[in-house]
Amino acid sequence: MAQLIYSAIASLDGFIEDADGNFDWAAPDEEVHAFVNDLERPVGTHLYGRRMYETMAVWDTMPLDDEPDVMRDFAELWRAADKIVYSRTLADASTGRTRLEREFDPDAVRRMKAAAERDISIGGPELAARAIEAGLVDELQLFLTPVIVGGGKHSLPTSAELHLELRAERRFGNGTVYLRYAVLND
Repeated sequence: MAQLIYSAIASLDGFIEDADGNFDWAAPDEEVHAFVNDLERPVGTHLYGRRMYETMAVWDTMPLDDEPDVMRDFAELWRAADKIVYSRTLADASTGRTRLEREFDPDAVRRMKAAAERDISIGGPELAARAIEAGLVDELQLFLTPVIVGGGKHSLPTSAELHLELRAERRFGNGTVYLRYAVLND
């Protein structure tokens, strides 16, 4: 059975974007990016809401000739994975290996997890909150950056209570801290 993993890069005060919608402070350096790439290797499917999908879709067509190796590696991983986008407003998916779903169905995700041979990631805090509230998320992977933005979009739901067990941690040279938690089922 595949694990459903929510991964997010957040400010130290818990936001994935600031009050103005900016997240340029969250761009990983090469060391962090290489680590993220290694975490992405076992992922076979990405689940996205519309906004996260539109942010990530650049990886499908981004010219990579002059980009660092870590970016080319990530693009290859992203392009090779299946993507499911949950949106009522998106007309169609513009990237390869992508399917559009109009509604998030927790039971369908449970079946997907049971049948999948590779892990599944879920991207975007709003979609992840729905999956967390439905008891679907098995693991949280959080990258805390050394910045406080004072407000914006929360990286984690404010309406759910989860019991977690720390499974891994790592500090990076730029001050980012990685925390991997297993979600404990009561």
